[in-house]
Amino acid sequence: MRFLKAREWSVPKAYKMLMDCLNWRVQNEIDIVLAKPILPSDIYRVIRDTLLVGLTGYSKQGQPVYAFGVGLSTFDKASVNYYVQSHIQMNEYRDRVVLPAASKKFGRQINTCLKVMDMTGLKLSALSQIKMLTMITTVDDLNYPEKTETYYIVNAPYVFSACWKVVKPLLQERTKKKIQVLYGSGRDELLKVMDYESLPHFCKREGSGSSSDSLDGVDCYSYDHPFHQQLYNYMKQQQSLNQDSVGPRKQGSVHVDVPSPGLEEAKIAETIKAELQNLRGSGGLAHSFSSIQIEGP
Repeated sequence: MRFLKAREWSVPKAYKMLMDCLNWRVQNEIDIVLAKPILPSDIYRVIRDTLLVGLTGYSKQGQPVYAFGVGLSTFDKASVNYYVQSHIQMNEYRDRVVLPAASKKFGRQINTCLKVMDMTGLKLSALSQIKMLTMITTVDDLNYPEKTETYYIVNAPYVFSACWKVVKPLLQERTKKKIQVLYGSGRDELLKVMDYESLPHFCKREGSGSSSDSLDGVDCYSYDHPFHQQLYNYMKQQQSLNQDSVGPRKQGSVHVDVPSPGLEEAKIAETIKAELQNLRGSGGLAHSFSSIQIEGP
């Protein structure tokens, strides 16, 4: 059903997409990727510091709420392979552990999550991060379709609003409906769908931005946060249970082939690049990057 929905209910297109996904999983041994923790743990800690993502709680309907520090993720302390590996492991852990646990907790089948995307710190220099972000979104679009119900964009600076204006017309209507651009930290709107305890730390105070401080001193991105500790310990446990398949523990990243982006994804990436270059050339830096009100999609 997810693949049919992702291909606008076209059976031939959905079948091809599903077969491509299954082949990708076999060729890259995705079924045992959770038995291949990133070693040593210091490297995993560095990845958590530069690819900012974490689980903050659950919505009122039971969907897991993930926070992404898009603007402050630098992807500059490890190889591309490490970041792709970590992202895929996060997806697999969500599908195998987080969503089944949420279904059991809330007494109903839960197949999707919510994502709160923090744009604090997004600058024209984001041009250098587009390749990495395109790889990650391509993996999601082609191999994990329809796993996110809604994307909430918060703390959006001028550079985001400029890019959003040119990207929005390129999106499919189905995708547009999933994206909500909220004013400021989005706290009031988010509280309609989740309790205060599940809000990401950067949404708990208006104008707080993506501060690294949370109420308990450990934000959801941190390697020391319970979610990341549970995920990392789970991978080490899976490695011990699958010694025959994965072999002895060793340092190094897992190489995963990233599919080529589809026409829509490639066009969006090129459009963002062009807009950022235009902003640079037209003195876009003179604009304020403080949060501004943006019309919703």
